Amino acid sequence: MIRFFSKEEEQRLIEAIREAEQHTSGEVRVHLEQDSKGDVLEEAWEVFFRLGMHQTRDRAGVLIFLAPERRQFAIIGDEGITQLATPHFWEEERDLMQSFFRKGEFVEGLCQAVVKVGEKLKSFFPRQEDDENELSDDISYGAEPPK
Repeated sequence: MIRFFSKEEEQRLIEAIREAEQHTSGEVRVHLEQDSKGDVLEEAWEVFFRLGMHQTRDRAGVLIFLAPERRQFAIIGDEGITQLATPHFWEEERDLMQSFFRKGEFVEGLCQAVVKVGEKLKSFFPRQEDDENELSDDISYGAEPPK
């Protein structure tokens, strides 16, 4: 299993995910892949389905997929989002992450992007009274089974 973040950094990311999900029924996950090969978007979609992110009530899951060894990442959203969003919906978050990643500030870039993702999701999928946390907020690594 890849260990890219310290326990403290993981906790910061989990808190950012929880903050992002406070006002939306959308779900956010962060995943790191060690032995990433092939197209990063294809791999991100494979992980998206493996983690069961397509099974949320509103189809409003967002995956931030990182392949640190290849210095690549992807941000993808489920069909509930893509039906409502513009084609360049995630560009702001992508650019934000890239600016921090270039300085080696991976956790800060991810935390800020995750919060921005939550803000965007809120406009399409505001939190409902009966909202549940449908997916784990934990960071997933490699080929771990979903939590």
